Amino acid sequence: MEHTHVVAGLTSPVEVVYDHWGVPHVRAHGADDAFVAQGFTAARDRLFQLDLWRRRGLGLLSEVLGERYLERDRAARLFLYRGDMEAEWSAYGEGVRRIAELFTTGINAYVDLTEREPGLLGPEFAELGFAPCRWAPEDLARIRSHGLYANVEKELARALTLRDLGPEAEDLRAVREPSGPLRVPEGLDLDVLHPEVLDVYRLACAPLDLSGAAPPRAPHEPDGSNNWVIGAQRTATGRPILANDPHRAVGDPALRYLTHLSCPEFDVIGAGEPALPGVSIGHNGHVAFGLTIFPIDQEDLYVYELHPDDPGRYRHRDGWRALERVTERVPVRGGPDREVRLEFTVHGPLVRSDPERNAAFAVRAAWLGPGMAPYLGSVQYMRARNGRDFRDALRVWGAPGENQVYADAEGFGWIAAGRVPVRPNWDGSLPVPGDGSHEWAGFHSGGDLPAVHRPEQGWFASANEYNTHRAPGWESFTVTRDWAAPLRYERIAEELSARADWTVEDACRLQGDHVSPVARAALTMLDGLPDTFPGTAQALELLGDGGWDGTMAVDLAQPTLFEHWFAHRLRPALLHERLLGLVGPDRVEAAVAALTPDPDRAADPRVCLRLLAEAVLSERGLALVARSLGEAHRDLAERLGPPGPAWHWGEHHFARLDHPLAALPDPPLWAQGRRVARPGSADTVDLTASDSSGRQYHGASFRIVVDVGSWDESVAVNAPGQSGDPRDPHRDDLTDLWARGRHFPLPYSREAVDRHRASTLHLVPATP
Repeated sequence: MEHTHVVAGLTSPVEVVYDHWGVPHVRAHGADDAFVAQGFTAARDRLFQLDLWRRRGLGLLSEVLGERYLERDRAARLFLYRGDMEAEWSAYGEGVRRIAELFTTGINAYVDLTEREPGLLGPEFAELGFAPCRWAPEDLARIRSHGLYANVEKELARALTLRDLGPEAEDLRAVREPSGPLRVPEGLDLDVLHPEVLDVYRLACAPLDLSGAAPPRAPHEPDGSNNWVIGAQRTATGRPILANDPHRAVGDPALRYLTHLSCPEFDVIGAGEPALPGVSIGHNGHVAFGLTIFPIDQEDLYVYELHPDDPGRYRHRDGWRALERVTERVPVRGGPDREVRLEFTVHGPLVRSDPERNAAFAVRAAWLGPGMAPYLGSVQYMRARNGRDFRDALRVWGAPGENQVYADAEGFGWIAAGRVPVRPNWDGSLPVPGDGSHEWAGFHSGGDLPAVHRPEQGWFASANEYNTHRAPGWESFTVTRDWAAPLRYERIAEELSARADWTVEDACRLQGDHVSPVARAALTMLDGLPDTFPGTAQALELLGDGGWDGTMAVDLAQPTLFEHWFAHRLRPALLHERLLGLVGPDRVEAAVAALTPDPDRAADPRVCLRLLAEAVLSERGLALVARSLGEAHRDLAERLGPPGPAWHWGEHHFARLDHPLAALPDPPLWAQGRRVARPGSADTVDLTASDSSGRQYHGASFRIVVDVGSWDESVAVNAPGQSGDPRDPHRDDLTDLWARGRHFPLPYSREAVDRHRASTLHLVPATP
């Protein structure tokens, strides 16, 4: 099958070969045409997704969805980049502005094509009754709220717990690394804080929900992603292997988009976000590269004292400073434009003013500065010719913070990349006064951050855990105190250390590893439990006597019992016991509720494991644990009957990759995704975090494993499919592969690509 389109902005013809899995392989005569073609093909496959991304980021949803999105548009506009565009473009290095212009030219060329051929528009536009918009290059740089940050949420949660329940209770809520006491910044009034302080921030950063529902109280996504690189000395082929599976929200269309850009200047294949040029995870025939979040604390919540007679002024240094106010007009569908007022302090967007408490709150975000548009900097490192070039390109990386792993023919390594605010008199763990007493003093970046080249162990892995100490000789400073639990990393390290004959297939298997380190650790503590409580003996028989090793497989009953017990019976019981001595019987239930995440978010399991280890040392604790286990078994038996197929994990843990329009009151039939059983949990290497219904909302919808040096042997998967058009066969053709933990070939050489050619797109210039 072949198609030809005239594309404005091209200087020479471009051939795009689509393989059997929907990956476009762009063959251009020059880099400029490659980026134009990338924009065109991204729009061809993901136009509705791109349009919503732009409207959400720029605060233009009301224009097509109506007045109920006005507050969301206002919030988005507060968190746009508003600085000098010359400084912005120059911060990324030479050529990035030109690349943005070319990429958006390609998007706009496809939008133009849909006006000439309306049948090319996906059915979403007709369903909602609007047409796609055109892009400006600045859109790519000004939109920032799609990055992974959320440290300011952690500051607020920590401050509220500290104020209401005390420091010992805060130690039961979350784990800080490095450990140590919390120090409330001098001058901070904790009494003026309340959970609604960050509602506007949440509106700006939450994923779009077309049901119109309010965003969650806190970010829905836990920290996630795995990557590792294995040196040649530990593989069966004598070639390095790089693996990456970034964990993000799962849905339809996929967050990632695979592409292959081939031209004389570079030949790069892999994935990025469809709204951005270049490739952020993949290889270029010289260097393979992958990323996970390195959770730099790039945010602070500032708390201001308002002037008692004028809420438009706040105390700063030795006087009162006026809020900066900007008025903007927002187009609204079905009515006149509406004016919104945006307010800013010296530190950043004002997210709440509370005259009754004589307080106001602003978010200072490093990611609102020049050169901090998420992932835009990848267009520099994707052209590296070797590991040294790759490391040099990351010196200007801004946001979000990333664990970058890489491998070439000469070696491999890890680089922590990003900008870390220098806080001279605090560590960023708590909100701070906005009176000028707590100011940033520049940034740590580039060579200041930890890095490792050719580690002696022959491999390196990251899973968002506290890992700065793995860089020998690094001069330590506080990056953050909020890291992911090291459980995924420890499981990966256990496997990588166990052998020296790794293959691509083995790396794929490890990406799909479903052994729960939490279950494994908890099972070792069940010896000696009394079985006198109803249901306890049956539960122990199922969990302990059946030889279960903690594998969260879809056809087993043990994962269902374990997860229900650990999260819904054991954790509350252990917290109740510990808090009883801290807050007293009259406040203990409220305290347990305050320290328990809402049903749609996973808690850090390390706290519960620590409390479990302490409990089994006493008869009282053993009885408490045994009772909770029996209650969990009884809960399931009353609901599901005796253990059997109805208890299987796949019946209760599943994914359904819905299109955004599935949230409409009367959604089209094609918007609802298929339900597929999912193994794993929030704690396995194959992270499958789920909400209270058991539905997976987070995990690795994209995976890649690169055979460094034999590039055609690389593999990938991207669920539900490469296309976002509900009519396209590539919209949902990868879901089954993904659900089974399988990958497809990722051909790279011209010969290999041609062997897998399914269709061809010819793009020709508008003028000779």
